[in-house]
Amino acid sequence: MPTLYTAERCPYAARARITLAEKGIAYDAVEIDLADRPAWLYQKNPLGRVPVYEEDEGLVLPESEVIMEYLEERFPEPALWPDDPAERALGRLWLKRFDDRLGNAYYEARRGDGRDELDTKLAELDRALEAQPYLAGREYGLADIGYVPWILRARVNLGVELDSFPAVEAWLAGLTERPAVAAELEPAAAR
Repeated sequence: MPTLYTAERCPYAARARITLAEKGIAYDAVEIDLADRPAWLYQKNPLGRVPVYEEDEGLVLPESEVIMEYLEERFPEPALWPDDPAERALGRLWLKRFDDRLGNAYYEARRGDGRDELDTKLAELDRALEAQPYLAGREYGLADIGYVPWILRARVNLGVELDSFPAVEAWLAGLTERPAVAAELEPAAAR
C-alpha cells in the first residue's frame, strides 16, 4: 500500500489527497507537523515539503503536480484529464501557471499584504469559468483539483466571500458535491 506524507493544512498535500480519492486508491497517511518537520522527511524530499508519495517498490515522489500526473498515468481510470488533447493541454497550462493565476496572490493575502491582488485573480478565474464549466473545458479533472484547495482555504482562512465571483462560487459548489473534494472541507479549516 502506498504512503502519503501529508499535512491537513497544506493545500499542495490536498491536491494529492483529492487525486488519490478520485482514483479510489487506498493509502497510508503520515501526518507531518509542518512547524516541527522530522529530519527523515528531508531524505524523502530535500526541500522538506509535503506531499511526498511513496510506493512499496521504493518509488518516492515529492511535489503535488508530479504526484498528480504520476497517479493519472499509473491509474488511468477514472481519467482526470479530458479526452480532448486541446483541453488536456489547457488544463496543464492552468497547472503550470498556478502561481501567477492564484497561488502568489493567495499567499500575499495570507501574509496580510492585502487582498486586492487575490480579488483580481479571483475575478480572472471567474471570467474563465463563465466560459466553461471546468478549468480545462467541459470535464472535471486535475486542473480543478490543482486550484480548489486554495479556494476552500481562501473562504475559510481569509474570509473570502465568493458572491462577487458567481462562476467561481458555482464551480466550487459543484466540486464540493464530489466526495473527494467534500472530504477536504474540514482540513481546509486547519491552520
